[in-house]
Amino acid sequence: MMQRPDNTKEVLPGPVLLLGAPGVGKGTQAKRLMDEFGIPQISTGDLLREHRKNQTQLGLMADALMSSGQLVPDDLVNKMVETRLQQPDTQRGYILDGFPRTLNQAEWLDAQLTDAPLPVVAVSIVVPEQVLLERITGRFSCPVCGTIYNQFSHPPLQPGVCDRDGTALIQRSDDTEPVFRERMKAFQAKTSAVIEYYKAHGSRFAQVEGDAPVDQVTGAIRAALRRLRQAAALPQPSPAGTTRLKTTSNV
Repeated sequence: MMQRPDNTKEVLPGPVLLLGAPGVGKGTQAKRLMDEFGIPQISTGDLLREHRKNQTQLGLMADALMSSGQLVPDDLVNKMVETRLQQPDTQRGYILDGFPRTLNQAEWLDAQLTDAPLPVVAVSIVVPEQVLLERITGRFSCPVCGTIYNQFSHPPLQPGVCDRDGTALIQRSDDTEPVFRERMKAFQAKTSAVIEYYKAHGSRFAQVEGDAPVDQVTGAIRAALRRLRQAAALPQPSPAGTTRLKTTSNV
């Protein structure tokens, strides 16, 4: 179990964006930061499911698009995020998971937070592609107890069988190499531009190595967050050509 460091209160997290390719551990690290700082995780996937389940106006619009085979556009996703950021539990900060995925979303988010006490800081988790492939395609789980195994890094004692209860292990249908390659292509095509966007902001970007024990990665993220918040407290010029006007999505 991760121990909460004594100096945690020295850092006001504010908005934190975790970046990285599929399988780098963004979800795991987001949950750890949530527990440590007492802030929520904001996932666009969760928001979309919640709006559709509750049949909100935004959810109904998303349903109509998805039923016709269309992608949910940035404007609609942005509006869901905007609504979520207005809730009181986000005042100290929050962890963004899966947003922004595109350059347009990153620019929109900055515009929304022009008057916020703290800007978004981005931490990119980097793991070699071969390691990511093994993490994902080697992943199996027990349908009874939920134990997760990996045939490369944490195999069961008997291949295909859970050590705890002897149940046959299962693999998710999308934990395959072809699916992984497609997800990597999508990441390179869209999200890599988001990483470059935050790199251009200098003091709002850090990179940490993710091919390490989970606690070590968490410590590296925490240290990076402390550095970024200290740097962000100083006046920073906006990159040339960056518009910082607050706008509201029209949906």
